Order: sequence, then structure tokens, then C-alpha cells
Amino acid sequence: MKPGIHPDYRPVVFRDRAGGFAFLTRSTMTSDKTVEWEDGRTYPVVDVEISSASHPFYTGTARVLDTAGRVERFEKRYGRREAR
Repeated sequence: MKPGIHPDYRPVVFRDRAGGFAFLTRSTMTSDKTVEWEDGRTYPVVDVEISSASHPFYTGTARVLDTAGRVERFEKRYGRREAR
């Protein structure tokens, strides 16, 4: 890689505000806010609205739609379309 043209790749803490979950990873993201991590060092922190800790798909709280029941109600209300 050419020196001086790439952003700084360093450790950054991503914090999920909804779930109270944080993880340390490497990124090029920048932030003015900092947080002291478990290892005693201070890292920049990026607040995110949602992560795998609070997303309904990953937490198992996602609602499953009853598509079969919806189709049956539609056919009952408006009749079944005849094959041509």
C-alpha cells in the first residue's frame, strides 16, 4: 500500500445504545468521544443504534407473519380467482 493515502486503521469500540452492548474491533471510523475499555486503555467509541445484540432477527424476538392465513382470508373475502 502507498503510504499517506489510506485512512488510519486502529482499534475502535462500537457501542450499541439500545442493547447496552459494546465490542472492540479495528476500523477506520473516527470519533471525538472516547471510552476506557476493559484492558484499561482509552479508545474512540462509535455509538450505533442497533447491532446483533438488539436486532430482533438475532435476538429471536422477530415476529413471523402468518402469510397462509392472510391468503385464505383474502380468498374468503374476495373469492378465489378462476384458472383461465
